[in-house]
Amino acid sequence: MEEHDRDTVTEEDVNKNDESEHIEVIDSEEKTVGSEEENLDSQETVIAELKQEKDETQQRLLRLQAEFDNFKKRSQKEKEATNKYKSQDLVSELLPALDNFERALQVEVSESNSSLIEGITMVYQQLKDALTSQGIEEIETKGKPFDPNLHHAVMQVEDEEFETNTVVEELQKGYLLKDRVIRAAMVKVNK
Repeated sequence: MEEHDRDTVTEEDVNKNDESEHIEVIDSEEKTVGSEEENLDSQETVIAELKQEKDETQQRLLRLQAEFDNFKKRSQKEKEATNKYKSQDLVSELLPALDNFERALQVEVSESNSSLIEGITMVYQQLKDALTSQGIEEIETKGKPFDPNLHHAVMQVEDEEFETNTVVEELQKGYLLKDRVIRAAMVKVNK
């Protein structure tokens, strides 16, 4: 009988078997759906992280581009300033020689020194022309209002011919290189 029981499959056994297969199929489908949802969630998370990283990288790139543009502009301005004032050191060295030429030209001219004075005048004029070609200008003083940025007052006098705070006399010439004061003019100022 046991043998017969083994060989005989009852309807109940078949139904139990079908149910277990059905349960296994549903479980595997739920697992598949669950894993697909997890995959979508993880993919969305990865996409969000990549978007954020891209935005941060783009912001860094924009900042770097702006910094580079500022650096280029600053370098260009420095280069222009260097070129604009490149002759400042040379001019500063030449100004005492120019002053000495002016003193030499104040000597009284006689027949014996006229050719020497003429030569000194020519050299002085050439030197002034060279300085002018580099953007050197004399600072105007006599009769002008005193400007501490351009003038160095060494004396004060009382003169009714001039208004108050006006330059009366120039003691030493001052010079500008384009718009920069190379040497302020030494002057007497009216009180």
